[in-house]
Amino acid sequence: MYRYDEFDAAFVRQRTEQFADQVRRRISGELNEDQFRPLRLMNGLYLQLHAYMLRVAVPYGTLSSKQLRRLAEIARKYDRGYGHFTTRQNIQFNWPRLNDVPKILAELADVEMHAIQTSGNCIRNVTTDQFAGAAADEIIDPRPIAEIIRQWSSLHPEFTFLPRKFKIAITGAPQDRAAVKFHDIGLMAKTGPNGEIGWTVYVGGGLGRTPMVAKQIRDFVDHEHLLAYLEAILRVYNRYGRRDNKYKARIKILVHEAGIDTIRDQVEEEFAAMKDGILKLPQEELDRITAYFAAPAFKEVEQKTIDLPKLKITDPAFARFIERNTHPHFRDGYVSVTVSMKPIGGTPGDATDIQMEAIADLAEKYSFDELRVSHEQNLVLPHVALDDLRAVYEGLVDIDLAEGNTGLITDIISCPGLDYCALATARSIPIAKSISQKFSAPERQEQIGDLKIKISGCINACGHHHVGHIGILGLDRKGVENYQITVGGDASEDAAVGSILGAGIAGDDVPDAIEKLVDLYIEKRESADETFIAAFRRLGEAPFKEALYGTR
Repeated sequence: MYRYDEFDAAFVRQRTEQFADQVRRRISGELNEDQFRPLRLMNGLYLQLHAYMLRVAVPYGTLSSKQLRRLAEIARKYDRGYGHFTTRQNIQFNWPRLNDVPKILAELADVEMHAIQTSGNCIRNVTTDQFAGAAADEIIDPRPIAEIIRQWSSLHPEFTFLPRKFKIAITGAPQDRAAVKFHDIGLMAKTGPNGEIGWTVYVGGGLGRTPMVAKQIRDFVDHEHLLAYLEAILRVYNRYGRRDNKYKARIKILVHEAGIDTIRDQVEEEFAAMKDGILKLPQEELDRITAYFAAPAFKEVEQKTIDLPKLKITDPAFARFIERNTHPHFRDGYVSVTVSMKPIGGTPGDATDIQMEAIADLAEKYSFDELRVSHEQNLVLPHVALDDLRAVYEGLVDIDLAEGNTGLITDIISCPGLDYCALATARSIPIAKSISQKFSAPERQEQIGDLKIKISGCINACGHHHVGHIGILGLDRKGVENYQITVGGDASEDAAVGSILGAGIAGDDVPDAIEKLVDLYIEKRESADETFIAAFRRLGEAPFKEALYGTR
């Protein structure tokens, strides 16, 4: 893992001290809310529906046990005993008191964490594949490049006040597990014609009011010139992005209105003028940063395989956990373990202080002191020996987080919705809980198979409903919460925006509506191996619409 150098430490401490003074002035009345707002947003502090909310950065989703323990302490001391992991691989605290925020930031700084650039019109936290550096199918570990991008983008003098917020995602595998095509810039690792590794660059993706799949702007950029190419894109956006209308200010609108060819020409012109300048990345610097992400000292393990058929008979719950919550590792005898933060009937992404501390203990003992936050609101232990899998599972059973449901219908992504958010128009959490409970039976989940449900409480789409295989959007219809259903979204390398099936429905009717769609899929699928999204692509929208609104 990356460790702060002297500049990082001094920079974060200085910002913490600055914000402490700004908070003091706000509490004393020297600053009013309008004056304070841009200052707090630069430090990740939002004013939500009931209280302030602090969003803490988890760069490219990587945490140490010490850091997770500190987050647990903060939840216990300054919040209500829990934190909420988000689709940006961050964590949010929903109930801090304003006068406590400087203390929280100081405690975060002690463990090399901060909340800088988790809000505001700047380059936000860079996200990546939760299995980065561990996955068997990986072309390259993207975290060193993600760290270099973090350093380049932090307080960048040109890009601190962009037309709108800006998000970058990066994946080192051919299977996109970071939703790169729904980011302002998305990077996918690619092997060049001579075996060299570089990056395919996508631009103009996003969700919200106008969901768009990013367009490829360049097929291949090598490591050496990647920062210069990113800077060229940001300069074009900063120059031409709209500032008169925040709903049309994202780079996706610029790409859509100007056309990708026009944007590409402008970026290439900018890139040509700077590619061999100060942003040219020296190999020695890449090597220096890469050394921070060296693989751990793996032990020789006895167990190399698991007899799942036998385990399904002797211990079906453990077998489900292995089948659904482990991911192939590049090292024989190891797996990556997903800790589902979606217990049946629970709030997606929430973790109590006790759960965080227990997971930190498991990571320290069984995963080389390393954790990941996924953009699907789960946690990951990236390096677990098969010999230790039973101990990890039993440790998770003790904290009610051993649900073997990763990728299944109860592994729901949900924003906080109207329970917390001032922008929300409907509740999300109760809908997620009711669906989870309706489909709680393990046999039913296994019968359905891979199915991603995503829920947002407003059009801003923090729950990524547009890219759910089934998406749910909560809206306000004349003071009544109303839920719009979409089908066919996909955040993978086969990116797609879901289709709206029809008129919205009442919240109490959503679980039954989902069941109608699921029943149709099971009836119409060609085999048990045909996934929901594959069946939708084969069948089209019409039968799902009829199942929901018509008679069959």
